[in-house]
This record gives sequence, structure tokens and C-alpha cells, in this order.
Amino acid sequence: MLYLSLFNFGRSYKFLSILLFLAAAQLALGASRTSPPAGSVIVRAGTTVSGEFATITEALASFPDSTSTQSLFIYPGTYTEQIDITRSGPLTIYGYTTDTNAYLSNSAIITFNSPANTAGSDDASGTLRIHKDNFSMYNVDVKNTFGPGVQAIAISQYGSQVGFYGCGFYGYQDTLYANEGTQVYLKGYIEGGIDFIFGREGSAYFGGNTIGVLAEGGSITASGRETDDSGSYVFHQNAVVLGSGAPSGVAGTYFLGRPWSDFAKVIFLSTILSVAPDPALWSLWDGEADSIDNVLNADYNTTGSGAIDIARASWAVELTTSEAAQYSISSAVGSDWQDWVDVSYFV
Repeated sequence: MLYLSLFNFGRSYKFLSILLFLAAAQLALGASRTSPPAGSVIVRAGTTVSGEFATITEALASFPDSTSTQSLFIYPGTYTEQIDITRSGPLTIYGYTTDTNAYLSNSAIITFNSPANTAGSDDASGTLRIHKDNFSMYNVDVKNTFGPGVQAIAISQYGSQVGFYGCGFYGYQDTLYANEGTQVYLKGYIEGGIDFIFGREGSAYFGGNTIGVLAEGGSITASGRETDDSGSYVFHQNAVVLGSGAPSGVAGTYFLGRPWSDFAKVIFLSTILSVAPDPALWSLWDGEADSIDNVLNADYNTTGSGAIDIARASWAVELTTSEAAQYSISSAVGSDWQDWVDVSYFV
């Protein structure tokens, strides 16, 4: 009897352990979002169902240009469209995914091929252009497939209180145009080769993203801040990796950034470098030494297998713990950030 009791206890303990493991695994993953939230307009590639739309452009056109809150759900597919969102009311776009907590299961892809020299400007070349406040997007990939040669923007962002959660942005030169407004990019993926996170007046916080580098000698950031205002780009707990198809020569040659204008302000906190950068970490803009007179290029707690033999550029700052504490999501986008940021994605 004792043997049987111990045997049954062992089976129960093993079963309980399996349940606990499965529960922990579920917590590690985000919930799936494979059906539209209540009230969402539906986009489904090739649909012939009444009330659904085959393109994102058509779905957006169905919304009233009013202050009403609207949402849109995109089923799996590649949507070859250039989209400019301007409606005044709050808008949320959701992409189909089996894991809302990351970008790896994103199945809704918006893609376009447009270089800036043909489109007429950086903004005009954007695959997805946001010209509104109070916008959120979850688990959608956005690509500009033009490739090397000239600027070709995937996401052009001009709104305030704008959040991107678990989204992927893919391009080569100037992928992500954080040009105006307050914005956050959380738990997503950003890929490019040259100056691929850039902008003039935007204030942005990047938390928990994977950043894929593609070009030998390229820079991740190019801040064009032109005055001594409160704007900055703050990066926290991001990982830098080789982008898909990147040449092996990228290792040891790329930079965290270079100043596009005299008041560039870019801070990398607790970054994990899986691929080695140029030891200087930061580069001059076209070799112009006077481009760094009022610049803040700073990092703190930079770690990872690529964080060896770092010899920072003369103007660059390695922050102390107390100095690093001054830079956060609040310093980047304002102390009211909890009023509009999805805190479940906050890193």
C-alpha cells in the first residue's frame, strides 16, 4: 500500500510539474490575437465577404473623419500598399499573430517599393506614413523593399502619443523616420543599413527591441535635432544583431550613430551587442569635426559578446549609473507616458 501511495504521489507530482511548466510557458508567450477585437473593421487579402476589405487603404477609407475611436484588424497576408493615415480620431491597428508579446509571429505584412528621390521626399517614400496623433499598432510588419542606393522609408512618423508594439520595420537606408511627435517602439524589430533610425524633431523611446544591422560602416541612428530642445532618442534594453542576409564584414564596422545635426541627442542604455561594432561606437557626419560641438552620444551598461575592445570616440560619453538614471521613457516622451503607452509592453 505504501508503495502504491508513493507511486501515485510521484505520478501526481509529475503531472503537476508538467502543468506548472505549461503555465510558465504560456506566461512567457503573449496571448494570441487571431480574430478581430470587438468592433474592429476587418482586412483580409482576397476577401469577397460583405463588410470586409481586401486592402488596408479601403478599410481606412471606410472610417469617418471624426474624433471617434476606431480599430482595424489585418488577417495574414502581404499587402502591397502605400498608406498615409490622417484621420483625426484615435486609431488602433492589430495584426494577426499567435504571440502578441513579440514580432516573431507577425503574419500581416505591409510592403512597398519607393525611393525618396522618386517619391519627392523622405516622408513621401514611406510605406506607412502616420500624420495623426493617438495612433497605436500591434504586430504588423512594415517594409520598404527598395534596398541600397538612396533613402527609402518603411515608417514615417509625424504624430504624438503614437505607439508601436511587437511590430517589425524593414528597410536599408533610413528605415524608421521618427521625425516629429512623441512615440514609443516596444518589443519589435528594426532593420537597416545606413542611418536607419533618424529624424529631426521627434522624441522617441525604444524598449526591448531587436535591431538588425545590414551595412558595413553604417550607423543605426542619425539624429537631426537642430535646437537645444527637450527632444531625444532613448534606447533601453535593446539587442543588436546581424540583419537577415547581412555580409560578414558588418561586424566591427557599424556605429550606434552619427549626428545628422548639431544638437543630436541619442542615449543607449543596457544594450546587448551580439555583433561587434566599430570600437569608437559613434561616427562623425561625413567627417565634419564641428558636427559634434553640442552633441550627446552616450551609452551605459553596454554588454554582450560584441562589447569587447570598445574605445569610444573622443566626444562620446560612457554614463555613470546616476547619469544614466536621468534618461528614461519619461525624459524621452514625457512624464505623462502612462496615459497613452501600453504598459504591458514596457521595458
